[in-house]
Amino acid sequence: MVQYRRAGIGKRLVAAIVDGLIAGIPSSIPILGPIIGTLYILSKDALVYELTGREDFRNRSIGKKLLDIEVIPPSDATHVDWNVSVRRNIPLALGSIIMIIPLLGWIIGPIVGLVVGLVEAGLILLSPDGRRFGDQLGGTIVVESEQIQRTRG
Repeated sequence: MVQYRRAGIGKRLVAAIVDGLIAGIPSSIPILGPIIGTLYILSKDALVYELTGREDFRNRSIGKKLLDIEVIPPSDATHVDWNVSVRRNIPLALGSIIMIIPLLGWIIGPIVGLVVGLVEAGLILLSPDGRRFGDQLGGTIVVESEQIQRTRG
């Protein structure tokens, strides 16, 4: 069994901010913007790889690629597919999902997103293996990528 060094909270936080900014780009479009943002957050760890087949995006969102970290998929999977990505990112998408509701959702969604994000960050810090609730749902762990490159190559 290969041992990986888990990704630190700093790298995970910066990657999440990058992905959050990408998800927020369409936010000025009423109703449709939050839907697009939600779809990105849910699919971010599979999106680029599934659409392009680019190996450098295997198990990585855009933010994770920039920070050189990636998701180790469940033991029965060869890569993070749409299903795994949605399962692991559903907690992070809750605020965006609520923001789809006009007016009230625009107020409550960001609050829910902030609270969930803080809880997830706390879990990364406090759990022995650095897994947040979304990682537990998806059966994943986030690690430093340089170890993956040596293992694959």
